[in-house]
Amino acid sequence: MNYILFDEPYLREKLKPLTFLRPIADLRIGILTLKEKWEKYLNKQCSYSTAPYLERYFTHRIEKDNLLINASICPNKEVVEAINRLAPNEALIQENLILALHVQVKHPGEVSHLEISTQNFSLVYYNEPLVIIKQLTDIFSYNGAEIEADFELITRNRTSQPILDNHVITYKPENIFVEEGAKIKACILNAERGKIYIGKNADIQEGSIIQGSFALCEGATINIGAKIRPDTTIGPYCKVGGEVSNSVFLGYSNKAHDGFLGNSVIGEWCNLGADTNSSNLKNNYASVRLWSYPDNEFVDTGKQFCGLIMGDHSKCGINTMFNTGTVVGIACNIFGSGFPSKFIPSFSWGGAEGFTLHQIDKVLETAQRVVERRGKTLSEKDKNLLTYLFEERTRRY
Repeated sequence: MNYILFDEPYLREKLKPLTFLRPIADLRIGILTLKEKWEKYLNKQCSYSTAPYLERYFTHRIEKDNLLINASICPNKEVVEAINRLAPNEALIQENLILALHVQVKHPGEVSHLEISTQNFSLVYYNEPLVIIKQLTDIFSYNGAEIEADFELITRNRTSQPILDNHVITYKPENIFVEEGAKIKACILNAERGKIYIGKNADIQEGSIIQGSFALCEGATINIGAKIRPDTTIGPYCKVGGEVSNSVFLGYSNKAHDGFLGNSVIGEWCNLGADTNSSNLKNNYASVRLWSYPDNEFVDTGKQFCGLIMGDHSKCGINTMFNTGTVVGIACNIFGSGFPSKFIPSFSWGGAEGFTLHQIDKVLETAQRVVERRGKTLSEKDKNLLTYLFEERTRRY
């Protein structure tokens, strides 16, 4: 069986700016990305069906027998079994949302794309509870539960590495799992309320206080004296300090210094300057309105707590203040005093006094410098995607 994780078009729009540079399946929630979760449950590699401009760079594989799975689903045993039971030309549905399609192709070499449609399919309804990432706030809202689920998936029948520093204080150590090469010194790990996962070659520095549920992915660092509250994920090779609560860093991003971040999602290759603070609660305790790309306006999230959503390659200077429910696009450069606007389109340069359109050569130059600090080179894929999206941005705004 060939497994393909497809982007439902409207959900893909709802999840911008985080899906500008990646398929939905590459979003991280819990410890793993959605694709990594599915591959562990299925014990098989999956390919992508995503936006046309991305499919050149993300593998799309069609075979004679295919199961197309909605990439926004966080898998569990029950839904995986239901999908694998689908007969050819059957579709699994929940509340008019396509969960999966079983598609057979006579001559796969002659087909470049499979249509996501239930036309001519027999419908099978799935009524069990499911975690489906339908909007940006779902990423942090479901993150604690997904850390717990991923923890069981990753650590089952495995033994944690020991914590060797006698100055580390642990609460409920049976809920803590440490991978090979992790460094943990003179910190507090409180797993009484949730699991704590410490990834391969990760680093927790002295004086840090961490409450579970918490995930620190491979090669990531918690800086000295950090305060990490529950339901937080620090993605691979991030460096994070200060106070962070119920937030997700997708990977390779920095919040190295003091400052508060809560109920937020930070993309890859971002940097939050020293003492950056993001409000996650309005003064009148009302629900937060968040910019919606498909609606082209602010939409009520129904959430009382919502902080900052920042797209890949965006940066902000020291002492930046973000208002409750701010959405920052990709490749923005934000600086200066005062609160910048609550929606900052991609490739913007400026702050509270206004923004101008950044220059694409400067965007690529900065991105190259940033990735070099992680021992990487800005790939042709990244250059081409950023350039394409810059050109789209200039046409739209």
